[in-house]
Amino acid sequence: MFTNFPNNMPTDAELASQVLAEESRYRFASFDSADALALGLSIRKRFRSSSRHVKGKGLVISIQTIAGHTLFSCTVGDLGHPTGFGDNVSLDSWACLEGMISVVRRISHSSFYVEKGMSAMGKTPKQLGIEGDFRICGGAFPIWLENAACCPIAIAACYSGSSQEDHNLVSTTVRDYLAKQRRESQTFQPTLPPESVIQPSARHDNTAEWHAEQTNDYDQSRLEYVESPTFRHEE
Repeated sequence: MFTNFPNNMPTDAELASQVLAEESRYRFASFDSADALALGLSIRKRFRSSSRHVKGKGLVISIQTIAGHTLFSCTVGDLGHPTGFGDNVSLDSWACLEGMISVVRRISHSSFYVEKGMSAMGKTPKQLGIEGDFRICGGAFPIWLENAACCPIAIAACYSGSSQEDHNLVSTTVRDYLAKQRRESQTFQPTLPPESVIQPSARHDNTAEWHAEQTNDYDQSRLEYVESPTFRHEE
């Protein structure tokens, strides 16, 4: 019985450790509204090309600062299904998404980490003090800066109803976005002009010598005195 299930599936503790490793590796040098826009559109594009979207799944995306300011917000799919069936987004989707973001804002870790860590420890949301409007479901990922270890600067989140798939969608998009940034910074790294471009004669330790050379550059023979015309009044 149940012989078709793989025996090497990671435990909840192992999944939680993997998420912590992701959070420590995926750090931004800086993060602004332009990054939020590019990251949000990348999440949208990746989901639209997935089999889940082809099967009718919908998605809601939000990227917010840790203080709660919205930098990016998007819906993939229709609000409600015309027949009343299907897996498109609903008003409840946004409520779930905000609950996941609240978990990251409270714990400073991925909502998927909280979900798997809580399961591994055998704890309940009440024991961890995250009841009420909090939603313990994977899909909300903290945006950390390299030089700011106190707390995340922002949160990137998506919700489609599938905890692990939503987490993987956000975390892999963050990973690939950072890799693209590193490649671009190496490609367009500014360089100094070669040493041969700077002429040795242009280097002067004495300012007076430099001014003397500038004066000698003029052709004194061309600087001739020209008498001004005289205007006479004739009666």
